[in-house]
Amino acid sequence: MYAAILFLPLLGFLIAGPFGRYIGARPSELVTTSLLFVCAAFSWFTFAHVALGEEPGSVRVLAEWFSSGALKADWTIRVDTLTAVMLVVVTTVSALVHLYSIGYMADDPSRPRFFSYLSLFTFAMLMLVTADNLLQMFFGWEGVGLASYLLIGFWYQKPSANAAAIKAFVVNRVGDFGFLLGIFMVFGLTGSVAFDQIFAAAPGLAGKNVYVFGGWFDAMTVTCLLLFMGAMGKSAQFLLHTWLPDAMEGPTPVSALIHAATMVTAGVFMVARLSPLFEQAPTALSFVILTGATTAFFAATVGLVQNDIKRVIAYSTCSQLGYMFVALGVGAYSAGIFHLFTHAFFKALLFLGAGAVIVAMHHEQDMRQMGGLARKIPFTFAMMTIGTLALTGFPYTAGYFSKDAIIETAFASHRTFAFYGFLMTVIAAGLTSFYSWRLVFMTFFGQPKWDEAHEPAHSLGAAAVHDAHADDAHAHDEGHDDHGHDDHAHHGPLDPREPAIVMLIPLAVLSLGALFAGALFHADFIGEKFSEFWKGAIFLGPENHILHEMHEVPHAVSLIPTVMMALGFVVAVFMYVIAPATPRRLAEALPGLYRFLLNKWYFDELYDAIFVKPAIAIGRVFWKKGDVGLIDRLGPDGVAARVVDATGRVVKLQSGYIYHYAFAMMIGLAAIITWYLVGSVR
Repeated sequence: MYAAILFLPLLGFLIAGPFGRYIGARPSELVTTSLLFVCAAFSWFTFAHVALGEEPGSVRVLAEWFSSGALKADWTIRVDTLTAVMLVVVTTVSALVHLYSIGYMADDPSRPRFFSYLSLFTFAMLMLVTADNLLQMFFGWEGVGLASYLLIGFWYQKPSANAAAIKAFVVNRVGDFGFLLGIFMVFGLTGSVAFDQIFAAAPGLAGKNVYVFGGWFDAMTVTCLLLFMGAMGKSAQFLLHTWLPDAMEGPTPVSALIHAATMVTAGVFMVARLSPLFEQAPTALSFVILTGATTAFFAATVGLVQNDIKRVIAYSTCSQLGYMFVALGVGAYSAGIFHLFTHAFFKALLFLGAGAVIVAMHHEQDMRQMGGLARKIPFTFAMMTIGTLALTGFPYTAGYFSKDAIIETAFASHRTFAFYGFLMTVIAAGLTSFYSWRLVFMTFFGQPKWDEAHEPAHSLGAAAVHDAHADDAHAHDEGHDDHGHDDHAHHGPLDPREPAIVMLIPLAVLSLGALFAGALFHADFIGEKFSEFWKGAIFLGPENHILHEMHEVPHAVSLIPTVMMALGFVVAVFMYVIAPATPRRLAEALPGLYRFLLNKWYFDELYDAIFVKPAIAIGRVFWKKGDVGLIDRLGPDGVAARVVDATGRVVKLQSGYIYHYAFAMMIGLAAIITWYLVGSVR
């Protein structure tokens, strides 16, 4: 059964990819979707027996991968509680995204290719979470990166989609370079890449120093920081986050798959899986807290002013990933995985709900062109509201249990930067509530703006509702056509309607998880059933009592996230329902701050100035001066030019006059006779 979970998505890829054009779009959709639902059923069965039941974890060797000296890696399937949780998350969301895509991509001519990419992505992620050694994990890690590149750039006719795909690929390579160095360090320190051997050797490495980067450093700190560098890239943490919002260029189902449950959570899973290593590196864990807290705050501030409905949710994902890393950094690995688990349901719900809104709006994504949709698409409105309640931590929804637990663990921890993590996550909770309800109010409440926005004078209507300080420089970031066509430039009256039932069923299923996943599994993940549930899949050091300390925080601390959630809601109601002119006045009063947030703290411009333009300039120098000016001039082009010169001179000997040839013959004959006479003298 475990092998079936792993390889059925690969089978779907192999059927829909090479043979999709022969069997047709509909069979490709049905085959890949059916196989994913079988995987999801098997995954829930595994979760019930391994995580919730008495069945112990297991490691099954499928084949010997390679062996080179001391380096040996088998192709294995490791199934324990942590794997079971990830299997449920990945296969459930992927299956629902496959089903949703049948409706969303109905008009796309390349559906077999799209569904094959989805299945390939799922296979790579499953390979990652079932790995029993670092090399197999890295294989899945890179496979996810490749598949995400293909999916983000699926509409390759759009230059912006190609640029976003390349950006995601390149930024992730930066993090992956650190991850690879970390794997080298682990092998150098332990002589193995297999988890059991690594974990057994980890306690003996505490306090050991290594000479790297020109000095002596703590071995486990350096190793874990390098490993975490990979997590920063894959999970879009601060400084390596810039690829995530641009990934919205892909179709909305891709956004849900990448941002909800799979690619971006790979870094969180990796740190939790390697908890025996990170427990020996408190300095590295402090850096994890610092990075996660900064990401949570940064992304939340940027989400305040975004106008593209998908980008708001994308920055929300970035912020929530920061929460997860704060939990990991304070040693509450299970709390981070718990938030990963609940977040998958409500974030997939929000992304797919946004896709339903985009379809209803003829693929318009700018929330300033929406409004008044609650009465037009009431089911989608209800689902988006449920997702928003869970995201903001409304009492007894999924996010309430997991996000509040992270804030409490940050307060209870005494690790360096823990209090900074507490402050940033509390502030981010209020900001999250504000921008989430801002999205709901701008999209579903107020006067409909799509009536005038889709008249022939579309551009004038759009300009009339833009903020006074809307950034023309970032017009390419706003209101992209999500379907790869020009459907959003629809002329004439627009009548938004609910999408097909095949797109609504996944919303209903995900809403159940967004409402009840937290209450159902709270005791298992971080409560009294912790030991029986995890069964050693997550390692806690002898001095790590964070889960016990979390339950002893003052009651006021437990109430703070709810208070911030309510405060954000009240401010959003005032600014976008009661006094809708307030946002414009604020933008005019604080133009610098508004542009700073709208331009995402200018990180893209900063990286462009520091890395992109110098790299292009250096490349141009090597091209013009080195390749063309030196190598070609002295190498192929130079040799060819000298041959041409020589042959040009030789050709001149072919004059066509007989007396020239007779003269040359006489000289040659005289030379031969002279050589014969002189050479024969002894």
